[in-house]
Amino acid sequence: MLNLRLERAPAPWWLRASIPLLAVVVTFALVSVLILAAGANPIEVFFEMLVKPLSKRTARLEVLVQATPLVLAGVAVAFAFVSGYYNIGAEGQLYAGALAAAFIGPQLAGVPAPVSIVLMIVLGFLAGALWALPPALLKVRLKVDEVVTTLLLNSVMLFLISALLNGPWRDPISGWPRSPTIAASAQFPQLIARSRVHLGLVLAILAVVGLWWIVRRTRFGLELRAAGLGRQAARFMGVPVERTVLSAALVSGGIAGLAGVSEVAGIHGYLIEGISPGYGYTGIIVATFGGLHALGVGLAGLFLALVDTGALSTSRALGVPAYLGDVVQATLLLVTLAALLLARYRLRWGGG
Repeated sequence: MLNLRLERAPAPWWLRASIPLLAVVVTFALVSVLILAAGANPIEVFFEMLVKPLSKRTARLEVLVQATPLVLAGVAVAFAFVSGYYNIGAEGQLYAGALAAAFIGPQLAGVPAPVSIVLMIVLGFLAGALWALPPALLKVRLKVDEVVTTLLLNSVMLFLISALLNGPWRDPISGWPRSPTIAASAQFPQLIARSRVHLGLVLAILAVVGLWWIVRRTRFGLELRAAGLGRQAARFMGVPVERTVLSAALVSGGIAGLAGVSEVAGIHGYLIEGISPGYGYTGIIVATFGGLHALGVGLAGLFLALVDTGALSTSRALGVPAYLGDVVQATLLLVTLAALLLARYRLRWGGG
């Protein structure tokens, strides 16, 4: 009796390197079917979404604004995934950082701007790391699945934010559920005049460089990769796997917390319930599409930011659904995962 089995058979390096490009081509081919069903021309839609925004200064700068939290979230997820720790809680950790910024920000009036900004960044990082600590401890101590615990803590954080904004932080005059405005000294400065590009972009760039340097140039990075490739083998080589995974989880949560700080201090100036339209979850797509490589994560964040920005203008110009960008992102994740699977394994018929 014949049976079908999956066996490991790594693809050539050139095929693995072309996975992102292949994933984009297949994704747009699949999405084109939906666009045709909506009565639009796929070529016009993709031109409006991916090319036209790059021809306008305002749109180009807005891509950088959108890319800032996406790259930070992507780096956060990639840092954990490299170690084999599947952190799905970047969204909650992002809100933890935003919560810390919203708490300390209004109290920094009169404090010099450099001190205020550094304090906001440090506290935001610590808040994200602290929110990532319980599931990490459950993983390394009790072997509890981190996918479940980190995902559930996202909802806990969102309920906590809602309780604060609709309770003690509710604006007493307008009744609007938002935190008090942070001090002017705590707000991130603009990097480019007449734009929303702010200091958070520098944090995102530093995070990408830091991811590359740590993973590729340090002993800790070697231990991260060893733990991610095989924990039993890593232990045999003397790698402190539990400590390494715990450290990766905390750093991952801290970087996600910086994404929340950048949204509060760089864009809004206060905390609201919808400050993140799912940046933490999109960070999973960014990290996966980027191949968990620093440069890939940075480029993936820029590409998805372009898709997000272009989808809004495409909806207005051509009348296609506004959630087209979400469809592209979800399809891209599924196609990338399928491509990665096929690049590492092959199907073989065998006798049973």
